[in-house]
Amino acid sequence: MRAIEITAYGAPEVLRETQRPDPVPAAGELLIRVTASGINRPDVLQRKGLYPMPPGVSDLPGLEVAGTVVGGSADDLAAAGVALGDRVCALVAGGGYAELCVAPAGQVLPVPAGLSDVEAASLPETFFTVWQNVFHIAGLVAGEWLLVQGGSSGIGVTAIQLAKARGAKVIVTAGSDDKCAACVTLGADHAINYRTQDFVAETLALTDGRGADVVLDMVGGDYIGRELKCLADDGRLALIAVQGGVKSEIDAGLVLRKRLAITGSTLRPRPVAYKTELARALRAQVWPLIEAGRVKPVIHAVFPAAEAAAAHALMESSTHVGKIVLTW
Repeated sequence: MRAIEITAYGAPEVLRETQRPDPVPAAGELLIRVTASGINRPDVLQRKGLYPMPPGVSDLPGLEVAGTVVGGSADDLAAAGVALGDRVCALVAGGGYAELCVAPAGQVLPVPAGLSDVEAASLPETFFTVWQNVFHIAGLVAGEWLLVQGGSSGIGVTAIQLAKARGAKVIVTAGSDDKCAACVTLGADHAINYRTQDFVAETLALTDGRGADVVLDMVGGDYIGRELKCLADDGRLALIAVQGGVKSEIDAGLVLRKRLAITGSTLRPRPVAYKTELARALRAQVWPLIEAGRVKPVIHAVFPAAEAAAAHALMESSTHVGKIVLTW
C-alpha cells in the first residue's frame, strides 16, 4: 500500500510517500480502505519528534480516517455495528496516513448520512476530544458559558458547534478579526481577538462579571493563570495541549475561593474500552445532530496524500479555519 512516513524528525519536508506492507486486522480490529485522512496538531508534533507513539502503534502518522470496511471478523463487525463495504470513519492511535488502516472495532463509526468521506475524515479526532473534555469531563450543560481558546482550529470549530447545539453560550479567542468573524458565523456568541484584546477582561465583561463556566484550553503556559481569573465560581478548566509552554504561575487561593477544577487529558494512550464508550456516546448524541445539519464539518483545505508536506506547512502557518484533509 501507499503510505506517508516520517523519514526523520524535522520540517514538513521529512514527510515522504513510501510503500508499506498491507496491515492485517487482529482480533478486535477492522481493516479500512482509506479514502481520506484528517490532519491534526499531534501529527505535527510526532513529525518533530515531540509526541512519541504508544507501544505497539504504527510509526506512520495519522489519527483519523474515513473509507470503506474491507476486513474483520463477523464478531468485530457486529461489535462496531457495520458490515463489509460500509462507509465508515475511525479514530486510530496511528497509521492513518495510508491507503489501508486497521482500527479498533469500538472506535469505528458509520459515516453520518449526507457526508462525504472527506468530511467524515475530519470528525473523529476533534469530536472525540471535545466530547471527552467539554462534556464528559468538564460537564458543560445548557445555559452555561464556554470559553474556547483557538476558536478557528479544528478543535475550536467543533467545540463551538457542539456547545451551541446543546444549549450553551460560547465565547472564543482567535488571532485575527477575520478568524473571529468566521467563528461567529459558525455560531459563537462572541469572539475575542487575543492580539488586540485582553481575553480575561473581555470574558468578564461579556458575562456581566460572572465569568465562564468551562474553559477549553490548548495553549497552557501563562494562559492558565489568566484563565483562572475569568472562570466563574465552580468553573472548570480543561487543558488539552500546551502549545504556549508547560509552566504557569497560578493563584492557588483563587482556586480555593472559587472552588475551581483543573483537568488535563491526552486521548491517544487511553485504552480502547475508554474510547469505545466515547464512540458510543457520539453515535447516540452527536451523530443525529450532524445528520440534522445542526453541526457541520468545517473543511479548510484538501490535499492529495502525496502533498502531505504542504498540508503540514499550512497547519503550521495557523492561517486555516477548520480542518485540513488528505485524500488517497
